[in-house]
Amino acid sequence: MFGRLELTRPLAVFDIESTGVNPARDRIVEISVMKLFPDGTQQSTTRRLNPGIPIPPAVTAIHGISDADVANEPFFADIAQKLHSYLADCDLAGYNITTFDVPLLECEFKRAGLSFDLSNRKIIDAYNIFCKLYPRTLTAAYSFFCGKELVNAHGAAADTAATLEVLLGQLDKHPELSGSVEQLAAASDLAGPDAVDRTRRFKWSGDEVVVNFGKNSGRTLRDLAENDPGFLRWIIKNDFPDDVKEIASNALIGKYPTRSAGAGE
Repeated sequence: MFGRLELTRPLAVFDIESTGVNPARDRIVEISVMKLFPDGTQQSTTRRLNPGIPIPPAVTAIHGISDADVANEPFFADIAQKLHSYLADCDLAGYNITTFDVPLLECEFKRAGLSFDLSNRKIIDAYNIFCKLYPRTLTAAYSFFCGKELVNAHGAAADTAATLEVLLGQLDKHPELSGSVEQLAAASDLAGPDAVDRTRRFKWSGDEVVVNFGKNSGRTLRDLAENDPGFLRWIIKNDFPDDVKEIASNALIGKYPTRSAGAGE
């Protein structure tokens, strides 16, 4: 039923849609669980939830769930005990869940007064397995796209020549990629449309700029400038890219980035 997957206890494969990417501050708006049993049977359930806080328009643009869609749905606290019991005997699986979905689920249960114990659970993250199977090194890319072993890896000349071969190999193997430099540059941009700076230290959440790292992750730039300027001064004094420092400096004098029309669409 599940191919070569060997189960000795139920495995809950799950995914979460949320109001944002900060487990401590954001909330679940939809959770789907597929529960696989050792006898080969399975159960599936999907539940939308009222997060109790606004869903930023930029986030709605990603998962398609708006405030109106969940206005009459239950809060997480209303279904917490039932979900907690449903997952009680399960190991967990998902895609990129170790860095977000699992921490957010932990936080939601904690807010509902329940402890979600992970100590006796196995967690399978298909994203992490993918990264280990297909490492993102130049040597691995050279082998995959060019079918050759990279000799003298980490020598500048060899790595430069290999990089060009890899790029040409990518174009050969993926006809959906454009040969246009402009479009290849766009395909190379992992920051996404909500990035404010090149390293994504700040990002857009709706029409507000929020911090995207560290203890202040999720706080708006405006809030920090008005109530915690020391954090922005710390950015200015430390080893951050110039564009990040400029954003922090401008915020301290009341100047904030303006989102252009159509950004993030």
